Amino acid sequence: MTVVQFPSYTYTKLGVFYYSRRVPRDLLHHYITGKVVMSLRTKSSIKALHVSQSITSKLNDYWLKLRLSEMDIPAGHLLVANAEGSNTGVLTISEARDLYVKLKSAGRSESLSAAAQRYCSYVIKCLGDRSLDQYTSADGGKFCDWLIKKGMTSSSVKRVFNTVRAMVNLAVQELGLNVQNAFSRVYLPDNSDSVKRKPISFNGRKAIQAECESIDDDMRWLVALISDTGMRLSEAAGLLKTDLVLDGDVPYVFIKPHSWRPLKTVSSQRKVPLVGASYWAACRITECTSSEFCFPRYASKTKLKSNSASAALNKWIKTIAGKDAVIHGFRHSVRDRLREVNAPTDLVDQVGGWALQSIGQGYGDGYKLEQLHEWLSKISDQRI
Repeated sequence: MTVVQFPSYTYTKLGVFYYSRRVPRDLLHHYITGKVVMSLRTKSSIKALHVSQSITSKLNDYWLKLRLSEMDIPAGHLLVANAEGSNTGVLTISEARDLYVKLKSAGRSESLSAAAQRYCSYVIKCLGDRSLDQYTSADGGKFCDWLIKKGMTSSSVKRVFNTVRAMVNLAVQELGLNVQNAFSRVYLPDNSDSVKRKPISFNGRKAIQAECESIDDDMRWLVALISDTGMRLSEAAGLLKTDLVLDGDVPYVFIKPHSWRPLKTVSSQRKVPLVGASYWAACRITECTSSEFCFPRYASKTKLKSNSASAALNKWIKTIAGKDAVIHGFRHSVRDRLREVNAPTDLVDQVGGWALQSIGQGYGDGYKLEQLHEWLSKISDQRI
């Protein structure tokens, strides 16, 4: 009896031979899939043998080159170019960071500078503070692996890379450097491990709003103001008292950019009617706050402490609505609540200041304040 033995790394499908080989684990970051699969375009086992051997040989050679390119240079610490304080005349990554902060921070929140400082420190800790032309694409892959081993989610890794790339690109463009951005073509993991923020439940929202009215202080006014408007925390924390308009037929909050608090997008500037707990909070702020700022604890003319606000408010919210509840969950729940009453999508986007989904949405002046008020009134006490 003759035993048919397929050539190595092959299988057949409808009689046609295919080549299939797993990518080595240490080289996976170079590929978008974990397996090399390709048709050999033949039904002959003899031809399949020759072709598969050729592919195997070429893959082995290529993978060897990849591994060698990622190896640290033997005795690299002895090279003059890598000696402390020396470089090739091109900016170092820390100098590129300083240039980025100098040019980009004007009129922006302090979070941009803080993020640039933090992410650059990661590069330096992993790869050293080298000149930009001394980093290679292999270094970019090494940095990605280092961030993952540090415990970062894929979305956090992408956020770090976006900022580091921007720092290098800005230095290259501003100074006319002939430098390849080593962080621009690195394969990054997908978002399968990212944690989706959950909306605040009906019971959680009602319990939080009740506690806000019971405690009745500035931190609780901030939570209540967000709870029925869906504002971003930074938008609410950076408000002036004059941004609250309560003396018209429709009370509303005017969300517009300030020097201490720019807005995320152009469509973020908007007027949102005040209903339910948000209207109560606006009234309490107007009655009890002597400062020109709604929340002087967190805002001044020089800075906005949105991170401090987030940490304090999230800690308190979790004690009432559970460990998964955060202040940003109100923004998700407002969108869900508007969906529940069948509000038009473009109206929902206008309320939340979300980016327009089509060119047509940008035509005209949008929904009038009275129309927005009508829909928000429907959700102020509905169960969802």
